[in-house]
Amino acid sequence: MDEQLHEMVREVVRSIPSGRVATYGDVADIARAPSPRMVGTVLNQDGHDLPWHRVLKANGTCAPHLADEQLRLLREEGVPSLDGKVDLRAYRWEDAVREKEEPPGLW
Repeated sequence: MDEQLHEMVREVVRSIPSGRVATYGDVADIARAPSPRMVGTVLNQDGHDLPWHRVLKANGTCAPHLADEQLRLLREEGVPSLDGKVDLRAYRWEDAVREKEEPPGLW
């Protein structure tokens, strides 16, 4: 993996504020990584010193093997979950929400 891209993914995750979450796809988009899976790989291999718990799957859920710890850490930051799912509409990091581009009109 390109070292510069690796560090960019780390920087984006580090930038997610307390009390907010982003999806793996959000982080990939901001870091210009080729896929959300790459974000997961970076966090798995080199994310111990990052707020990794603020990164969720696209449906607002956690990785199953980390769910209990991740939800506990999020709860401590004021991010509740319901049945293991975080409401992305309420707690998604504002920088991760892209404005939808309107399709070109006829005039």
